[in-house]
Parts: sequence; structure tokens; C-alpha cells
Amino acid sequence: MGDLPEPLAQGLFSAPGRYAGVMRLSTNPGDVLDDSVSAPRGLALKIVGVEGERLPGSRPDDRAQDFVMANAPVFAAPNSAAFLKNLKLLAKTTDKAEGAKKVLSAALRTTEAVIEAFGGESATVVALGGQPLTHILGETFYSQTPFLYGRNVAKFSIAPVSSELKALEGEMVSIDGRADAHRDEVNAFFKRNGGEWELRVQFLTDTDAMPIEDASVEWPEDDSPYVTVARIRAAAQDGWSEAKAKEIDDGLSFSPWHGLAAHRPLGSINRVRKESYESSTAFRAERNGCPIHEPRGGGAA
Repeated sequence: MGDLPEPLAQGLFSAPGRYAGVMRLSTNPGDVLDDSVSAPRGLALKIVGVEGERLPGSRPDDRAQDFVMANAPVFAAPNSAAFLKNLKLLAKTTDKAEGAKKVLSAALRTTEAVIEAFGGESATVVALGGQPLTHILGETFYSQTPFLYGRNVAKFSIAPVSSELKALEGEMVSIDGRADAHRDEVNAFFKRNGGEWELRVQFLTDTDAMPIEDASVEWPEDDSPYVTVARIRAAAQDGWSEAKAKEIDDGLSFSPWHGLAAHRPLGSINRVRKESYESSTAFRAERNGCPIHEPRGGGAA
């Protein structure tokens, strides 16, 4: 993007620049499941070579700004206490009864389809396994929780804008016995196409209608629309390979707490994320025998 007007020119976006980055698409459960068990989708973006005052706890050589998002505008729990209850339930079912999860997920997708046919949407049904089997590259992703944006408070979003990506919005994917159907679809797309997304921000303009501490409340876009502050471009490439999985899945970590002080995470959900993400990263590095290597990059060009 070119020069942004105030108050958009804050933090990472305070001056025009070009950065290298890494984007990871995922689904949200802690266990590895067949794609017939549908789940909310995640997108993590790591922008490399970012200079500036870092968040507390950062290493001296940290130069990344991470964005961690999901394909729904609100979080499944309003606060950290409710989030803990959800995690305890998830822990009881992790790596267990995959067959039952497939049956339950199919039933919940039917339930969600009925709800959406009447103009609604249930974050709870989707989170439990009712995520429609749509193409992951057609999704719009949201930070769901608020962050500092320099002197302001905002939520973030990443939305597809290139014609090839927009053509995938709402497109159904046939699983048909393909355990890694979403991976197959992403690979097939990027063998033929590149993609472009917009990184957008939504400012907090009404503290009553747009709470910081309740992550389950959607901030009304009629009152504060999302505004584009950057563009993300990816060239045609191999979307997934064993080598990339080792380098990115095993060698990198993504956290809302990797970044600039100007974009400090806010709210109780983000506060508990700091320690939980750090613990998860340390556990994964130990189990995989692969230390985390955060890229530094060369800064804006």
C-alpha cells in the first residue's frame, strides 16, 4: 500500500514497505483428523523483517509480526474462563473415537446448513464440527480478538481479493474418502495460480457495542467497517510438501504475542494465549526434536 492517512498509519503500517512473509492454513482441533471431520479453519501469517519496539517477553533477535486468525468474526468463548471449559472438553476427546467424530460432524453440518438456510449461523455448531465443507481458500479470516493499533484499538481481517480466490468463496469440496482433501485442493490451486488478499482493520468506535473483554461479540461493521491497510501476494508454487511441513509446521511458531508493542493483544482470551502458546511451542519443539527457528528477514523494501 502507499502512504496511509491517520489514524491508519500506525505500527507496522506507519510507512509504506514490502516484506517477505509466511502463510499457514490449518484446521483448529489439536489432533490430526480425516478431513471428513470438519472444523473451523485457521490462517496464520508471519511478516518477516519488522523493526520497532517489541512486545514484552520478545527475544532480542525477534523481527516478526504474526497474525493468527480463524474463519469467523467472533471467538467461540466470551472470555478465558469459558475458553478453559471448552479446552477441557477438547482434551477429553483428543486422539479418541475418530469414527464417532465423523458421524457427529456429518450431523452437525446438516444442522448448520438448516440454520444458514434461514439466514442464521451458529458459532457453537461450527466449532463442534459443523463447519461446511467449503474451499478453505475462499474463506475470509478474522483475528476475533482486539489488538492495539498504535493509539487506537482494532480487530484484523484477511480477505481474498484476486479473482481466482474469490471464485472459491462458498465452493463446496468433495471429501469422498480423501483424508487430506483440503491440502489436495490448496496444492492444486497454487500449481496453477497465485493469490492476493487484503489485510484489513476494524477500529473500535463504541465501547458498549464493541467490547474488548467479550470475544464472542461481533463488532458491527455498519458502525465501523473494515478498511484495507496492506495487500498480501503469493506466487504460484507448491502449496505443501514434506520439506515445507518440516520447515514451517515444525520449525516455526505463530502467536498473537509475536510482534510489535504497537499491536499488543488485548482482552482475557489474548492474555491466556500468551502462556498457552509458549507452552505449546516448547512442547512441540521437544517432542519433534526440532528447535524453533524464527526468521529475521531484511526489513521493508
